[in-house]
Amino acid sequence: MKFTCLSKGGGFHFPPCHMLNFCGFRILFDCPVDLSALTIFSPVPTGFDSFPDEESCDFEFVTEKRQKVEKPLGANSLIRAEPWYKTVKSLHLWNISQIDVILISSPMGMLGLPFLTRMKGFSSKVYVTEASARLGQLMMDDLVSMHVEFRQFYGCEDSGFPQWLRHEELELLPPELREVVLGKDGTELGGWMPLYSAADVKDCMQKSHKLKYAEEVYYNGILAIKAFSSGLEIGSCNWIINAPKRDIVYISSSTFVSAHAMTFNYCALQGINTIIYSDFSSLRVMGDVEDENNYFPQTADKLSSLSNDCSSQELAESSLNMDEHLEEREKLGFICSCALECVKAGGSVLVPTNRLGTLLQLLEQISALLESSAMEVSIYIISSVADELLAFLNVIPEWLCKQRQERLFSGEQLFAHVELIRRKKLHVVPAVHSSKLLTNWQEPCIVFSPHWTMRFGPVVHLLRRWCGNPNSLLILEDGFDPKLALLPFEPIAMKVLQCVFPSGLKLQKVEPLIKTLLPKIVLFPEDLKPQISLSNAKSFSVFHYTEDDTLHVPCQKDSSVFEIATDLASQFHWKKLMQENFNISRLKGELSIDHGKYHLLVGKEQGSSSKHSSLLHWGSPDVQKLLAALSKMGINGSLEQGISDTESETVHVVHVQDYKGLIKVGTRSTVISAADESLASLIFEAVDSVLDGI
Repeated sequence: MKFTCLSKGGGFHFPPCHMLNFCGFRILFDCPVDLSALTIFSPVPTGFDSFPDEESCDFEFVTEKRQKVEKPLGANSLIRAEPWYKTVKSLHLWNISQIDVILISSPMGMLGLPFLTRMKGFSSKVYVTEASARLGQLMMDDLVSMHVEFRQFYGCEDSGFPQWLRHEELELLPPELREVVLGKDGTELGGWMPLYSAADVKDCMQKSHKLKYAEEVYYNGILAIKAFSSGLEIGSCNWIINAPKRDIVYISSSTFVSAHAMTFNYCALQGINTIIYSDFSSLRVMGDVEDENNYFPQTADKLSSLSNDCSSQELAESSLNMDEHLEEREKLGFICSCALECVKAGGSVLVPTNRLGTLLQLLEQISALLESSAMEVSIYIISSVADELLAFLNVIPEWLCKQRQERLFSGEQLFAHVELIRRKKLHVVPAVHSSKLLTNWQEPCIVFSPHWTMRFGPVVHLLRRWCGNPNSLLILEDGFDPKLALLPFEPIAMKVLQCVFPSGLKLQKVEPLIKTLLPKIVLFPEDLKPQISLSNAKSFSVFHYTEDDTLHVPCQKDSSVFEIATDLASQFHWKKLMQENFNISRLKGELSIDHGKYHLLVGKEQGSSSKHSSLLHWGSPDVQKLLAALSKMGINGSLEQGISDTESETVHVVHVQDYKGLIKVGTRSTVISAADESLASLIFEAVDSVLDGI
């Protein structure tokens, strides 16, 4: 088995990406896009602003100006062109036609899939859960819709290669932007691609096979594949792959407790031979970023740690004690209190988010807080796919956590947005210029809208409108550089709060989880080794992997399970081996693999397997035992040593009955020569009696 980490990702919006060569098949785990790289582009000007360089918005003019005067990083340094999108840096180096299976673990891990499915030669089988497929499709459709604004402003490229990607233009970029384009080692230029179209998204979805949780599918009859909930997002999952020689668990970013999605089903992962642990979220610094002017203080981390020798029962109890959920609720409560203060002061609140769970919880808590404060404040969701998204949430109870499902059984709504829309406290509109928004617009207000990179979508227009209001509030997600993201909107007077939301397992729970799953082999990130040491574990072996390196993992499964047809099993004729303490039988049939198992069936030309004569032998006969066996048959033999004609090896030569027969016993072969068939048959019986064979 060969395992290659293509990318360790960058948090919730940019999950890791891996390639696995397993049982002769090449499997790709997730196909994300690094959308945080969009911050190097300048957003399209709105009615509230213009380019800093008012003389021209032409990219060539700005380049010439940079050549004359080298300026520090500013809004005018950003690239003014239709954006390209940064995919996994080394994925383009792989032959796409040789990828057999693609497993998608979350909606975010699906955003780069149309880049592959539109390529010539693509023939991979794509597996994704039904919920992730639908949410991923909505996210891709929204991305395509928001990108249209750029294309309308800049027009189509004259050539297939944009000017800003040329070497001479990249040399003129500030170091901060050049590093985003090329990477720290200068090898990431090939990962940039133009965005796919709506037709590409549709084609991608048609090539995807949708699964339910725990539904088993088979690839080529050899790999048995199942998805189990990871708790991170609705539809997100971990994968189990069963094969005749090895069983594998792929653990993506997971959370034990979720306020909206089905919880992490770690019990289904127990007892699997090999674990691939790919949750890099522990690398990220927990806590919010604090800035003396724009950022609120971080909230405290109250997660209690687990002991290293935690049992399954202790792990189950700790995972359900709601500590992570309470921590998240406290953080969301702090955000809501900040939003309420801003609204009371006459400011508006802008939440650019693509986290479905965060949006749903903030809606519930903010609306409840406003109602308890007796404040009438309009809440808006502005997105081209908002209506479809909210409608989808009403029909997926099987993908939700137990608490949400209980609401359905008690006759309550699954989420608060249904009642808010009915009472006209929440307005869902497709765009900032829609007539529905213009007729219902009231300030101060609270707006949820894409995109979290603040480079396109409704958020650009609203941020331009409120960035100068010190009473307004902007709530940012983690996963990108806030200073670079806010560069086009400076000077900013509004308050800015950047929050780190749960994106995976806590450090304290990783080791107890792995020990509870009882694997034999664990593939673990080298980057997490200083924080989590698994080297002392005695029950399993640990292989550490790094980005862009291929790890070779030996197979520790010594045998395979066969299913043998009844008619074939009735033909068993056992023989006890002389040198081993077990019986053996010879069978003739057709070997096939189906549903991840070996099957031995009766062949079309089934030969007689009931013959007692031995047909296959192994080992080298002991010449003394051979002489004794010949003597019992009344055959005299004499022993001498000689040299092989072909190789300089010592052989034992047995002369039989006045040299009418000859037996040459070497280290690699035994040769029997006889004057007639009857003598040859007797010699063969003697050899058969001293060797193991069937």
